[in-house]
Amino acid sequence: MAEHPHVTLVRKGYEAFGRGDMAALRELLTSDCTHHVPGNHMLSGDYKGRDAIIEMYGRLAEETDGTVRVEPRSYMVDGRGHVVAFHHVSATRKGKRIEEDGCIVFRIVGDKVTDLDECIEDLDASQEFWS
Repeated sequence: MAEHPHVTLVRKGYEAFGRGDMAALRELLTSDCTHHVPGNHMLSGDYKGRDAIIEMYGRLAEETDGTVRVEPRSYMVDGRGHVVAFHHVSATRKGKRIEEDGCIVFRIVGDKVTDLDECIEDLDASQEFWS
């Protein structure tokens, strides 16, 4: 069975993020895309527009001294412009380590991502890590 094109798009995004290829990642997002990061910490909030999203990803790398890793585990698609991508995140920061599962609900129009809603396994652990 062939992979759905929306899953292929999201997979390309994870691969670009993993390589640190922000130029490639930028091409997968609409100019007005929004990434919603849960929680109440230094990186939580709504990042509106490609520039803001790419800047936040750069800050993720900076804050973790480049140790952040996001490993996709599985994808689910509805065929109507939504992909749920389950992944595992690991990183170290200021002597702390985080290992957690999460997912992102991607909204896709045409061949671009328009919205990313991030969900995480443990809000408290995330707050502690980023504090």
